[in-house]
Amino acid sequence: MNDAHSDIRRLFLFAGYSADGVIDTALVHYAKNMGHFGDIVLYMDCNTPESELSKVKPYCIYATAARHGEYDFGSYKRAYEYARDNDILRKYDYVYLVNDSVFGPLFDMSNIMQKIDSVPTDAAGMVVSTHKTHSYMESWFIRLNKKIFTSDWFNEFISGVTKQPTKNRVTVKYEHGLSDLIHNQGLSWGGVYTRHGRYTYNKPKQLFKDGCPFVKKSCFTRHNGSLGGEIKYIIQHADNNAANNIMNAANLIYGHDYMQRFLTYNPIKILGRRLDYALTKIKNRKK
Repeated sequence: MNDAHSDIRRLFLFAGYSADGVIDTALVHYAKNMGHFGDIVLYMDCNTPESELSKVKPYCIYATAARHGEYDFGSYKRAYEYARDNDILRKYDYVYLVNDSVFGPLFDMSNIMQKIDSVPTDAAGMVVSTHKTHSYMESWFIRLNKKIFTSDWFNEFISGVTKQPTKNRVTVKYEHGLSDLIHNQGLSWGGVYTRHGRYTYNKPKQLFKDGCPFVKKSCFTRHNGSLGGEIKYIIQHADNNAANNIMNAANLIYGHDYMQRFLTYNPIKILGRRLDYALTKIKNRKK
């Protein structure tokens, strides 16, 4: 660890996924940058060959991969169990749950790491999502203090993660469930950014301008590709190295032709995509 706050000992339990079992440039960029702030245990929910894992292993204390189908919390479970079983958990001040459902960091992380470390709660998410009936820490970047990650109840929770029938069930049982569990244990949680509903997914440009160094990958396909103008702004204003690595990965994931069409400021094209999305949504409701 070699950041400006090197007296803080951090362990990142890093969940990754690739449909093709590939370690792309964006994931290498993410791991390399987070390695400046702590140790990384990476678990990929896919059958990634050693030749691919070797791209990211220099930045991790442990990295492995196997398809388990339990989504990110299944990878968090396995990464946590590695740290627990090798008796290294207690050496850290904070354990972070992070995953590659985002691209980033888009710029230097020093200030944001100081912010999230300084949130005066037992747990802190990069983003807290608020709703009328239920609020929670978005699980793609969460900081946990030692009261939590060394407790028996957290061990029981994370070790009890199992395959769920739907992704929505994973969200309710584990993402919402973690925030609820922390609260029920009499501990506190908060976040650096608080956004309502699906804001993280629908307003990536504003979140970036507010200082968030990540953008959700789903923004690249959300609402029929109508967020292309916002993503183009983010790419143009991100650090050059981050932008290049993200674009290389995005071209691989979504295809070069799609990215060429997607990254547009043309208001007519964007409006057309939004209308197509709205019409499709209305049709699906009527079925």
